Amino acid sequence: MTKRRDIDAVRNLSGDIWNVAVDEYQGGFLKRRDLLKYAALLGLTGFAASQGLGGARAATAAGGTVRVGLGQPTKAIDPVSVTDPASIGVISQVGEYLILDDPKDGLQPKLALSWEANETASRWTFKLRPGVKFHDRRAVTARDVVASFERLVDPASGSSALSAYKGILSKGGAKLVDDETVAFDLDGPNSNFPFYVSSDVYNAVILPADYAGDFEKNFNGTGPFKLESFRPKQGASFVRNEDYWGDKALPDRVEIKFFDDEQAQVLALQAGQLDVIPSTTRLELAIEGNPNFKLLSVQASSHDQVHLRTDQAPFTDKRVRRALALTLDREAIVKGLLKGRAIVGNDTPFAPIFPSADPSVPQRKQDIAEAKRLLGEAGVPNGVEVTLTTERAYDIPDYAVIIQNFARKAGIDIKLNVLPQDAYYGSATFGSSPWLDSVLGITDYGHRGTPDIFLNATLKSSGAWNAAHFNNPAYDALLLDYSKARDLQAQRLVAGKIQTLLLDETPAIISYFSQYSQVVSSKVEGVRFTAISHLLLDRVSFVQA
Repeated sequence: MTKRRDIDAVRNLSGDIWNVAVDEYQGGFLKRRDLLKYAALLGLTGFAASQGLGGARAATAAGGTVRVGLGQPTKAIDPVSVTDPASIGVISQVGEYLILDDPKDGLQPKLALSWEANETASRWTFKLRPGVKFHDRRAVTARDVVASFERLVDPASGSSALSAYKGILSKGGAKLVDDETVAFDLDGPNSNFPFYVSSDVYNAVILPADYAGDFEKNFNGTGPFKLESFRPKQGASFVRNEDYWGDKALPDRVEIKFFDDEQAQVLALQAGQLDVIPSTTRLELAIEGNPNFKLLSVQASSHDQVHLRTDQAPFTDKRVRRALALTLDREAIVKGLLKGRAIVGNDTPFAPIFPSADPSVPQRKQDIAEAKRLLGEAGVPNGVEVTLTTERAYDIPDYAVIIQNFARKAGIDIKLNVLPQDAYYGSATFGSSPWLDSVLGITDYGHRGTPDIFLNATLKSSGAWNAAHFNNPAYDALLLDYSKARDLQAQRLVAGKIQTLLLDETPAIISYFSQYSQVVSSKVEGVRFTAISHLLLDRVSFVQA
C-alpha cells in the first residue's frame, strides 16, 4: 500500500506526459532514479529536489588546496571553441550552465531555476536564477543568456557547438522575454531540448553579453571559484568565490597543472604532488590494489564508433557491413580491452543508460558462420580488403588491432592506418578530413545525456559528423518522430524502430559504451565529475590523518 500511496501522491504534477512516466515506474519499466531524472527533464525540479536529488550535502570543514593534473590544452582556452578535456576541466571551475547534467541525479538547476515547453515542444521557456553575478560583479541577466546562445549558433563565431545545434537551434532562436526569462524557438519540436542547454553541450557556458573572446584574460564566469593566476602551458590556480550564489566552495583553492604526457601525471600523483588525475585503462592497472589511491567511475554513453562508408566499396552492400559487425565478440572486448569498465553496445547510439532505449531489440552477437554466409551472398565469398583509418589516442589503436584480428576470421583483410589525432581529424570538414572521408574508421565520441546529438550529427543524412555518409530517408523520418515524442513510451516505440533499422543497415559499429574515471588520492573526499570531463571540486574535503 505504501508504494501505491506514493504513486498517487506524485500523479498530476505535470499532466499526461508525467503520468505516463509514473505508469512506467509503477510497471517496473523505469527505475526510481530514472523517474526523478525524467521529472527534471520536464522541469519538475522542485519535485526532484524533494526526493533527495542534489539537495543534501554532508557537513565538512572548509579549507585546503585541491591539486589536479590535466593534459595540455590544445589551444587557447575559450568556452565558445573548446573541445579538449583539459580545457573543459579548467573551465568547469569558473563557468556554469543553465542546467548541470549530473551523472548521478540527471538534470539539475544551475543558472536556470525552471523550464517548460509548449504543447509541441517547439518553444522552451527558462526562468533564470535571480541574484547571480559574474566574477567581475556584474549581474547575470537574460540578455547575457541570449547573447551566449546566439554566439554559439552563429557560423561566424568559431563555435564548436554548431554541430550540436544544427537542425535544433538557429541564429535568432534565443529570445529575451524579460530580465529573468529566456525563450528558445527551435527549428522543430524537440522533447529533449533541456539537454542542449546543459553541460552536455560543454560550450554552453553562460558568458557576459559583451564577451569578446578573451577568456584567458580573467576567466570571468559565475562559478564557485574565480581566477587567481593562469600560466599558459603550465597551469592555473583558482580561489573560492565568496560572492557565489550557492553554497560556498569548501576548498580555499584549486591548483591545476598541465602535463605533456600521462606518465608524468602518474609520477606526480604517486609522489603526493597531485590529488586528482584523469584515468586510463593502463593507469587503472598500475594503481590496482594500492590503498593510497581510489578509482571513481561513472557509466557513460561514451563510445568509439566504427563508421563504414556506405557510399564506397566494399561497404555499399549492407551485407558486407553486417558481416564485419558479426565478427566482433563484444563481451570479450569489454572484458579484455576495457577490463570490464564498459557495457556492451548494439551498433546504435542508444546506450542502455538511456531510458528511451528499447531493451527488447535483440543484441547482436559474434557469428562467424553468418558473417561468411553474408559475404558469399554479397558476391565476395573470399572476403574483402579494406583500410581502417583511425587516431592514435586512448585505447583506440588496440581496439583497431582487435577488430583486425576478429575480421580475419571471416576473410575480411583489414590494413591499419593509425594517425596522430590532429592528422586524423584534419579540418573536420568533408573532403579534407580522414575522419570524415575514410572508408572505415574509428572515432571517439564523448558522453551525452541523451542520444539525440549522436543520432543527428553522426547518422542523419545532413549530419556534420556523418562519416558513414549514411543517407536513409526512412531513418531521417524516424529521427523527426523521435524528436516529437513527448513521453517515454512514445520515445521508446520510435527508438525501437531506429535501433532495428540501424542493425539492418549497419552504417556504424558501436560495440561498447565506456565508463569515465578519475584517480583520486585516498586523502580526498567529495570529488565529482561528469563523463564529459567537467571537474566539480567545490565539495571536496580532506581526510584528517
